[in-house]
Amino acid sequence: MALIIAVVVVIIFVRLETWPARTARQSTAELEKLGKDLRSAFIDIAHLQPRITINNRVYMEQTTPVSELVVLSRRIEVEHEFLHTWIGSSKRVKLHATFTVKAGFDLRQNLSVDIRPGEIIIQLPHAQILGIEQNQVDVLAFENGLWNRISGEDVQSELSILPQLAREKAAESGLPAEAERALQRQLDERIRTRQPLRLIFKDEKKSE
Repeated sequence: MALIIAVVVVIIFVRLETWPARTARQSTAELEKLGKDLRSAFIDIAHLQPRITINNRVYMEQTTPVSELVVLSRRIEVEHEFLHTWIGSSKRVKLHATFTVKAGFDLRQNLSVDIRPGEIIIQLPHAQILGIEQNQVDVLAFENGLWNRISGEDVQSELSILPQLAREKAAESGLPAEAERALQRQLDERIRTRQPLRLIFKDEKKSE
């Protein structure tokens, strides 16, 4: 009986002595599994692997096969009118255009994921307007004056203004901020973890 009790005491002592190391190994394994899940999520969503650190140790380096991640697209309509009068003769051009504006992230800037026991921090640049595609242009007014005629330069100048108006309208409507929220939702839906997942957008790189 005394021998059995002594053996049990030794086993308990050894288990207690090795418990911190075993717990650390289990925690690291869980964090590494989470790192792989995050890597898979970014590959599915953005077709890239971010730089991932676990407890301040680099676990995976970033690879960027694509340069941009488009998160949202929105249809934007704009109008612009040109009116010019010379010696009592007026010419007028009014155009209406429809564009598809795309918002997302410039992946040429660093994207990093820091996995910690208490939280997951993802750092990336602010969302911005990535592209504008013209769908349709309608001429609402095309009026020549008697001696003040509409020139090809007038038309080209008006056409060149329309994309910038669409960009400004999309930015004013909050499309970049909406793209940031959409990415947060996609990651929350894709990654199931006990730790809170926090996105930090870099202010110095924000642009429209």
